[in-house]
Amino acid sequence: MSHPRGDPGPENLVEAARAAVVTDERLLRALRETPRAAFVPASHRASAYLDVPIPIGHGQVTTQPSLVVMMVAALGLTGDERVLEIGSGHGFQTALLARLAAHVVGVERWADLAEQARANLAGQGIGNADIVVGDGTLGVPDSPPFDAIVVSAAFPEVPPPLTAQLRAGGRLVQPVGPGGQEQVELYERTSQGLERRRTVAHAHFVRLYGEFGFPSTAPFEDAG
Repeated sequence: MSHPRGDPGPENLVEAARAAVVTDERLLRALRETPRAAFVPASHRASAYLDVPIPIGHGQVTTQPSLVVMMVAALGLTGDERVLEIGSGHGFQTALLARLAAHVVGVERWADLAEQARANLAGQGIGNADIVVGDGTLGVPDSPPFDAIVVSAAFPEVPPPLTAQLRAGGRLVQPVGPGGQEQVELYERTSQGLERRRTVAHAHFVRLYGEFGFPSTAPFEDAG
């Protein structure tokens, strides 16, 4: 895709990622090869290659691309992992994860967003990612343990079901805070439980709702 008249393209996001000290070349290549314009509402495509959040409905916004890659980089993916993503939105982060891991399961709260994410991923020929609708704080019950988990919404602690679904040695990244002012933290599952490793970034995130998150009256219903 060309970007006439000096309009920014994917390379603009790669430069923003490098500025955020992301050095993983596999991740930067995935960012370069994943057209963000295919994962945002048509009304906001002019902003797709700016390093900014974009509204996607239900009071939700996409995560700023440079922050997405910082969170994904912290997972240290090598290609063989099963990854659980909480909060898939329109599927941009899902697509990046799918290019870096063996399989991705995304849990999205809103059925219409999940349906759009599925369509966006299919449109890019990405077949190793599944999007389900449900309570992200429950993860995917009865699933084999995941090698990595990334949570794209904020809560003051990691929901216990997510810790339980992370294999020993696995990594989890989550914004920790009340929603609006967070520290994005990297954890590792050890024999002692979940241990904090470092702060990835300071950021603003929407709240994580569900049984082990903030209370919500919205249903978690699958549209398809």
